[in-house]
Amino acid sequence: MIELEVQALSAAREGLVIDIGRSVVASGFVLHRQRLVQDPNGVLVTLVVRGPARKQRALETALEANERIISFEVSPFEDGPPKPHFAAARTFAREPVPPAPVPAIETPVATAPVAIASPAPVETPKAVVVPATSEPQPEPDSDFAFLLEPKHVAPPAPAPVPVEPYVETIPLGPDESVVEKLLPRLQYDYPKIMPVLQKLEQSVVDAARESSLLLAGQRTGAWVFGRDYATKTKLGLDEAIKHLGVPALGAVVEVEYKGEGLHIRHSPLCAPGGHSGCKFFSGFLEGLLGPAVSSGNLSIFEVCCRSYGADECVLAISD
Repeated sequence: MIELEVQALSAAREGLVIDIGRSVVASGFVLHRQRLVQDPNGVLVTLVVRGPARKQRALETALEANERIISFEVSPFEDGPPKPHFAAARTFAREPVPPAPVPAIETPVATAPVAIASPAPVETPKAVVVPATSEPQPEPDSDFAFLLEPKHVAPPAPAPVPVEPYVETIPLGPDESVVEKLLPRLQYDYPKIMPVLQKLEQSVVDAARESSLLLAGQRTGAWVFGRDYATKTKLGLDEAIKHLGVPALGAVVEVEYKGEGLHIRHSPLCAPGGHSGCKFFSGFLEGLLGPAVSSGNLSIFEVCCRSYGADECVLAISD
């Protein structure tokens, strides 16, 4: 997996994160965080996304095809202070001051030489000749020399830390037997169903975890619709989310509908640094809102998730 920073320039702000989020999710990436800044050139958007390295080209192609994006840049994400946006307008606190001119170097003027008195000659002492001797001079004690001039031994190089290779898990279908076994408990305990969902996660293999959560969400959402809202007339998508989706899902977790998406806060299924459990919420809304929406079409995708570093989970819903 890789983390990339996407910087893009757009003309309008409204619904921009949702539109770009669709391109990001369709390319196999997950949105971690986003930042929007108004600029004289337009709207500057910065996204941090995570996904397989082999799909980076697919992400760039999807961004090129997005009509909301005027231009963009994709680079590896680096921790630290925010990187300046490539399309930001340059501003100055004051007018630039030109550099001061380099002072000219004056040429020194030649002057007449001044006579300097020579010092008095100093008598050099005669060299004393020492007669050569044939006796060998004693060599210095090797142990003593070692103490006087210790050799500096370089510290050993640190052992390389082994890097575990990333292994991409191939998704499997839902474990229907486990879902069917826990479905009566989900219906009986609703809306206090988080312990049952956490048990579901532990009862299936990792490759089937998301698909099993999705199926459990679809079955639970359809059950809630049949119990509480079956007599309701067909509604528009916005009304269905406000009058069905928010009350039903809000009984399970803290939610807020802002028009551009459904925001889920403090999801117990999406702990920071853990696995994402947003598939259950997507399936729940699918089973709950599908029969209630007059258009008959429903599309739900996860824009960002708390488990990937976002402040909250956001689901985009469209028909």
